[in-house]
Amino acid sequence: MEIRIQSRGFTLTGALRERAEQALWGALGHAEERVTAVRVRLFDVNGPRGGVDKRCSLVVFLDSGPDVVIEDTCDDMYVAVDRAASRAGRAVSRRIARHRVVRGSPRNIPVLAEAA
Repeated sequence: MEIRIQSRGFTLTGALRERAEQALWGALGHAEERVTAVRVRLFDVNGPRGGVDKRCSLVVFLDSGPDVVIEDTCDDMYVAVDRAASRAGRAVSRRIARHRVVRGSPRNIPVLAEAA
């Protein structure tokens, strides 16, 4: 699973990068074989003015099916990253479960009569 992290409106620190990677591995590690890449975009919308303006946008690219897109906004970037990663983990789990149900659904298989 490849994780690409970009920041807009502020300098990305090593601690924040490490936290985002840990949160994503914790949330998506169970689906590592199905997740091809994760794009993380971190924004400081208001800049130095402050406020509830720290946004974390995630796009989880799966090996099959549509991508999972999650956004979270908070006044603390670490919290926004943690919440977005957690939501992404749940969304990916649901997507995989649905995919298994659809692909693994029973088909009309003829029953062979036993020879007498």
